Amino acid sequence: MSKRGRVNWFKHAFAIDPPGVAEPNEAQRAVIEKLCAEVVRRHLTTPAVLMLEMNRPFNYVSAQLLHFFQPIASIVTDTAGYQQFTLFLEQRGSIDYLVRRLEAMETQQAAQPNEHD
Repeated sequence: MSKRGRVNWFKHAFAIDPPGVAEPNEAQRAVIEKLCAEVVRRHLTTPAVLMLEMNRPFNYVSAQLLHFFQPIASIVTDTAGYQQFTLFLEQRGSIDYLVRRLEAMETQQAAQPNEHD
């Protein structure tokens, strides 16, 4: 590897995502919307937000752990969607995005008239 190649590699080896909320691509957004809708439907928004916030410092490590378990998870879930979700979790602002979507969906559900009344 040339000196210039080593310098470029080194500059990107320790690069971090920009601060702020991460924006998913379309495939990731579809998986996230489906997951968040299921969490809200089951009235698990508060526990999900607490779990996400508590594990915020470990979101990249958690994503790597999900990559490790992908062969096992592929037995029971959509492999492409699972991979898109783990790639999204690797981004620094992914937790912020997930929390905002969960809270927005929860608010939207609370505003809708209850069918059981």
